[in-house]
Amino acid sequence: MTDARIFVDADACPVRDEVLTVSDRLGCEVFLVSNRGFRVTDRPKVHNIVVSQDLDAADDWIVDRVAAQDVVVTGDIPLASRCLEAGARVIDHKGKPFTTANIGMALSMRELMSDLRAMGESKGGGPAFTKQDRSRFLEALDRALRG
Repeated sequence: MTDARIFVDADACPVRDEVLTVSDRLGCEVFLVSNRGFRVTDRPKVHNIVVSQDLDAADDWIVDRVAAQDVVVTGDIPLASRCLEAGARVIDHKGKPFTTANIGMALSMRELMSDLRAMGESKGGGPAFTKQDRSRFLEALDRALRG
């Protein structure tokens, strides 16, 4: 059992089921934050938080509530940066941790790729999500929750 809570930027999250499995095993509270909601069955520690369609509404909800012992699951680099500032641990969907040491580079690369897409130099998108990515995510989530 852990005191850490898990906050999931859930709209485009491919690992919601994995988060729920870990929550069931460790007994931690989970907040699935989205602007559409998800079926979570009758898990008492899983909260389906539906926010408005406003830009960054889910991000703002998470940042307003996250604490130092918590874990945030997101692929959103600006959200990751904001959560790191709050002292939370942050991992992406493939299990890569965002840290104070690597977030600056991640933000810079995000900006560069955005500029390249705007100029038509890059079509965006990355490699497909794999079973190995799911496995790496589960390992990273377990590590993050154990602090």
